[in-house]
Amino acid sequence: MSVLTRDEAQTRAQILDVERYTIALDLTTGEETFDSRTAIRFTARAAGDTFVEVKPATLRSISLDGQPLDPALLDGNRYPLTALAAGPHELHIDAAMRYSRTGEGMHRFTDPTDGETYVYTQLFMEDVQRVFAAFDQPDLKSVFSIDVTAPEGWTVLGNGVAEHAGEGRWTIAATPLVSTYLVAVAAGPWHSVTTEHAGLPFGIHCRRSLAPYLDADADEILDITRALYDRYHEKFDEPYPFDSYDQAFVPEFNAGAMENPGLVTFRDEFVYRSAVTDTERQTRAMVIAHEMAHMWFGDLVTLTWWDDIWLNESFAEYMGYQTLTEVTLPRALNSVSAGESPFPDTWVDFGVARKGWGYDADQRPSTHPVAPDPDAVPDTASALLNFDGISYAKGASALRQLVAWLGEKDFLAGINTHFARHKFANATLADFIDNLASATDRDVHAWAEQWLRTTGVDTLTAEIAAPEPAAPAPNGNGNGQSWTLAVTRDGSRPHRITVGTYDHALGAQGGPGHLALRDRFELDVPGDGTPTIRPGRRPALVVLNDGDLTYAKVRLDTASWDTVLTGLSGIPDALTRAVVWNTARDMVRDAELPPATYLAAARAHLPHETDLALVQGVLSFAAGQVVDRYTIPEDLPAARATLTDLCRDLIRRTEDGSRPGLRLIAVRHFIDAATQPDTLRTWLDEGTVHGGPELDPELRWRILTRLAVLGATDEAAIATALAADPSATGREGAARCRAALPTAEAKAAAWDALFTDDTLSNYLFTATAQGFWQPGQEELTDDYVARFYPDAIALAARRGPAIAEAAGRYAFPAYAVDPVSLGTGTRALEDPDLIPALRRKLVDQLDDLRRALAVRSAVALAD
Repeated sequence: MSVLTRDEAQTRAQILDVERYTIALDLTTGEETFDSRTAIRFTARAAGDTFVEVKPATLRSISLDGQPLDPALLDGNRYPLTALAAGPHELHIDAAMRYSRTGEGMHRFTDPTDGETYVYTQLFMEDVQRVFAAFDQPDLKSVFSIDVTAPEGWTVLGNGVAEHAGEGRWTIAATPLVSTYLVAVAAGPWHSVTTEHAGLPFGIHCRRSLAPYLDADADEILDITRALYDRYHEKFDEPYPFDSYDQAFVPEFNAGAMENPGLVTFRDEFVYRSAVTDTERQTRAMVIAHEMAHMWFGDLVTLTWWDDIWLNESFAEYMGYQTLTEVTLPRALNSVSAGESPFPDTWVDFGVARKGWGYDADQRPSTHPVAPDPDAVPDTASALLNFDGISYAKGASALRQLVAWLGEKDFLAGINTHFARHKFANATLADFIDNLASATDRDVHAWAEQWLRTTGVDTLTAEIAAPEPAAPAPNGNGNGQSWTLAVTRDGSRPHRITVGTYDHALGAQGGPGHLALRDRFELDVPGDGTPTIRPGRRPALVVLNDGDLTYAKVRLDTASWDTVLTGLSGIPDALTRAVVWNTARDMVRDAELPPATYLAAARAHLPHETDLALVQGVLSFAAGQVVDRYTIPEDLPAARATLTDLCRDLIRRTEDGSRPGLRLIAVRHFIDAATQPDTLRTWLDEGTVHGGPELDPELRWRILTRLAVLGATDEAAIATALAADPSATGREGAARCRAALPTAEAKAAAWDALFTDDTLSNYLFTATAQGFWQPGQEELTDDYVARFYPDAIALAARRGPAIAEAAGRYAFPAYAVDPVSLGTGTRALEDPDLIPALRRKLVDQLDDLRRALAVRSAVALAD
């Protein structure tokens, strides 16, 4: 299949105006294919040649202006339209299209719980061609009218209000001008909860088997949706541009969600079958906020070409977190006054769960500017690679820094100018910057060059000079003393940061080394080179980027770091603690902090941590990276014991039931870290953790997976568990367990399922890959390390980008941390058959492997 190049798209946009698509989809024709009939009304501005894209199972007929064309002329996914005369035209295409099992195009899923079938579209980038014929590029916007024939008893959802005409026939209201990749259809026997807000129909939808779980959370989901909708209307001058707002939670979805106008699709793991923490509920709310922001930035105003994808994702990421904070802060304050637990700080979750994603991506060989040069994104295949931590987390961090520098009033004024000038059209980075510049006297163009056109992470280091105080000073003042702060920058970007200073708090209750804020002050880096002079004795702790308003690695001075090691949990603000934990994380990755020291800090401070996002983030890094990848083999028993002891301590501290979220996190990580099966087997047999919680499906499968890894269960027990939970997630749990069993037969069967028979859906592929590679099973899996590369390369070529990405992410031998594995992988990058999606994942994974080897080498040298 040919990928679309930027040059081809520009040429076609100069030739064509596309007025309307009239599409008829018939979903009643079988389990493998559906019928797709498309009429495209367009105008050629001048005579010339072009092409239309379609990826059919069978192209039955094609005609132009009533004249039949030869279907055999289809070349891959392109049908040539030669010698077009200037003027209006109408193209008709009749095709049978294949359903997908990989989350691309029209995905078809049969629910094992009740046998009901659901289909939905995911048309991003170039997958519209799997559903209907199109001039498939973002700057050829058009009106879309869609009719759907579906089985009786199904409900059809689309970008507009869908009306049932009887006998399974549905008509979806025509869209305003939108891009091809934003068209959406979802059909099946949905369970729906509907309401009306601001004169528009709102709805949430899921599979029937998930109905009780959606109903339990419907008020929460709809409340946050309404609050965000109202808040966006306070920020934006342009009203919501579509006729309805539906949110469908769909099975086996590859992304977190997709911003289809009027019909946002979410992965249906957000319909919680099992217990979750407040932080996880906050994540769901943030995804709702992110996708709603896209209704304006992405759907109303759309990028011209994929080099500006950051304009969609960075904006939605920033605006989602910021707006969610604004609508939940009053609730948090009310909760505090009512004596309840406050809603978690949204930006803490961003700092600990998202920002590291950006920092990691920006230090790999595959890094790219937030706004890459157009020549760096020559086609759709290369554009797909930029949906990463840079386009999301780094871009959002850059916008947050821009707002700190520009001021929110001017920022929103520029945004509203952008919407007004480009609504229902397309825009570029230059348009965006020009519109921001129209609202301020600041040099936004220079800022954009420094922040959006450069790569890498700056490092800000604090250098402090002051006489040592004779005794701790709670308020830090007096005696006419002063101290100086100089901030050095390794990098090129200007930063406006907040500096926080803290003193030891005498007689305070709480965690070890409790600290009190002395003051916060703003600082521009680089300044004029003059150190900042501050009154009073030297603080016990000086934190650069307190408040996390910029994007940079931070290094504390030696005395401050000593304070951190004893007093991190005593820092009063969770966002400051997030900055400090990220500093520790960066230092481990850069081989500046021994992994054992990070684990010791987690052991000392997490039992006193009050923010669940921080507990989850630190434990995940400690378990998944520090223990499993960075710790040298001889230190592993001690590292695993530290992690287990920490989890056991957290479980003991939550026995009174006062912090169920913290207890759930601790129980999950205790299960994953267990090296002996006895406690886990007891919990599974009794159906509960002693003192709670009772085991729900997620905890049961988690325990069974760990028992499988430890060789403490077998196929019969897995089959029994699947019979008790025959749901989609039950099937995934069973696949994960079977692949994790420590036998040669189980590993061979899992490998064959992954790389040979090609029948696994995207989710079952991921579950099997997750189970296959396990720390401690190296004797069983060593021979598969070299096999991974040729098998994954062939698989990616057969099954396409979605499975390629899953293979590179989940099936990669991440725990084979040795030079031989690195060398094997590096040589595999020379294979000419590597498709871009897999190549990018391998480049990133091999760089992480190289970093893990460097950390281990530093530890070995220190010993």
